[in-house]
Amino acid sequence: MNRVERLRKILVELGVDALLIVHPENRRYLSGFRGSAGWLLISPKSALLAVDFRYVEQARMEAPGFEIVHIKGEPAAWLPGLATDFGVSNIGFESDHLPFATYQKLHTALKKHGIKLTPTENVVESLRAIKDREEIENIVTAAALADAAFQYARSIIRPGITEKHVAWEVEKFLRSQGSETIPFDIIIASGPNSALPHARASQRCIQENEPIVIDLGARINGYCSDLTRTIILGNGDGTFSRIYDIVLGAQLTALATITSGMTAGDADNLARTVIEKAGYGEKFGHGLGHGVGLNPHELPRLSPGSSDMLQENMVFTIEPGIYMPDWGGVRIEDIVIIQKGKVRPLSRSDKIANTASGGLLIR
Repeated sequence: MNRVERLRKILVELGVDALLIVHPENRRYLSGFRGSAGWLLISPKSALLAVDFRYVEQARMEAPGFEIVHIKGEPAAWLPGLATDFGVSNIGFESDHLPFATYQKLHTALKKHGIKLTPTENVVESLRAIKDREEIENIVTAAALADAAFQYARSIIRPGITEKHVAWEVEKFLRSQGSETIPFDIIIASGPNSALPHARASQRCIQENEPIVIDLGARINGYCSDLTRTIILGNGDGTFSRIYDIVLGAQLTALATITSGMTAGDADNLARTVIEKAGYGEKFGHGLGHGVGLNPHELPRLSPGSSDMLQENMVFTIEPGIYMPDWGGVRIEDIVIIQKGKVRPLSRSDKIANTASGGLLIR
């Protein structure tokens, strides 16, 4: 069953005549259209892609299964007539993605034609959470490229080099090896900067005997990867060894025990319990992981209390961390897939934190 047909089954459950799709990745997932602007209107019998003059020819090439509609002006000017022509009286819309000002104008215009707008959430995102074979192949390729980029980063990091310099060199490597636009800014965070989960590479010079968090990803045919390793130059100290060992233990526990049919909240708890028992629960302030696909962060959300159900062929990250202001942090992240009920890592990078001493805390 193709993606549009899967969506049409959900429309019946939602009780709407059609779904209006504005989110770029959702639009691409369903139609193949890669343009930066456009609207999908999908009903049980029709599939329309509405674009302005800039994208008409591109839409015809990239979305052959869709009727291409050339639009002019704001959606409030053309959607009521289009919906009326196709007998649509109740349109679901992506409430997380449609700007409120646009919604207000659409609501007013459609109401004059007796057409209702019904908010929906995560309809297409839920479909995207379960990957097909082609999607998995793209993510596997992106994960392999991220592994290569990490090895390159480790080869060029040395005392005195700035975080920004390393980040730029790694980005150039990724692009030269076939990555499309990188899915997120590369994180090279050293010393106290590594205590910031979403640190930005700075002009700080990397030094010996401090944690260095390296977080990077590649993008292949639109699909992302995400990888984090923490390394150290020199022998480190007892604090680094202790924190690294706890984080690695939490990650390995999750990798070994997460199964399909488990809620994402329960999966998060498997790793979180290890860190809490070690006395660092308050230092692990983010979720265990997130889905990865056309977006670097998508469903499922592995976080405390998440009811997202983990299912076969879902791809997500497992990335516990401990962050201590003024000292630094440790995060270890793999991208994984659930197959045959169990987690299979797609990331291949080793977890040797210190190559200078022959390998520290390898498991």
